[in-house]
Amino acid sequence: MSIETEDDLAALQRVGCVVARALADMEQAVGAGVTTADLDAIGGSRIRASGARSAPQVFYQCPAMTLISVNDEIVHGLPGRRRLRSGDIVKLDVTAELDGYVADAARTVVVPPGRPACDGLRDAARTAFASASAAARAGMPLSLVGREVERSVTRDGYSVIRELSGHGVGRAIHEPPDVPNFFDPRQRAALTEGLVLTIEPIIAERRCGAVMARDGWTLRTDNGALAAHFEETIVITRGAPLVLTRI
Repeated sequence: MSIETEDDLAALQRVGCVVARALADMEQAVGAGVTTADLDAIGGSRIRASGARSAPQVFYQCPAMTLISVNDEIVHGLPGRRRLRSGDIVKLDVTAELDGYVADAARTVVVPPGRPACDGLRDAARTAFASASAAARAGMPLSLVGREVERSVTRDGYSVIRELSGHGVGRAIHEPPDVPNFFDPRQRAALTEGLVLTIEPIIAERRCGAVMARDGWTLRTDNGALAAHFEETIVITRGAPLVLTRI
């Protein structure tokens, strides 16, 4: 969607705040011995207390409130009885709906004490987001976002997972346009003022593909490579984008 009124912006800011606070609660709770179901309950509690709903449940009948992926799980992992261990790299993905508006964000957390391999991968995903968002301005090519993600990730010695991308968001979870994490010369559209989308570097420690697990939700790397994910919902402006999912 694109922002058309002040009411649109205010509503997106409200749901963005819900997502940000749920993620902050979950991040704070990450630790050895904690189950992914525990983290889901914490995020879900914040969502419900805010009067919001889990957007994956609303739009896709997801069996969990949030999505949590560990180590070689890339995205869309279903929470359960798995207990986190020191050094695990954990992707927390929260998407909420409030009053008909949707915001989506993700964080990667390393269970302390961390491992250099995981810490570097986590940091590379965040750095790639910063590089791409700095280039995401009205009038610039949409393909510039993917180019900047790929450049940043490659410079840090990692690889983007090409099957997965950012996307438009606002009234549903997945809206046009697709926002690849690599340069696609076929993308000729320009970013427009007010456009709401996610930029979300989804990366791995080495080149890999994505495969679906038996649960029909979890996507894993096809070679056991560790993965990281960082995502924010943003609004395109003529200057720096407005980040909606940051406290």
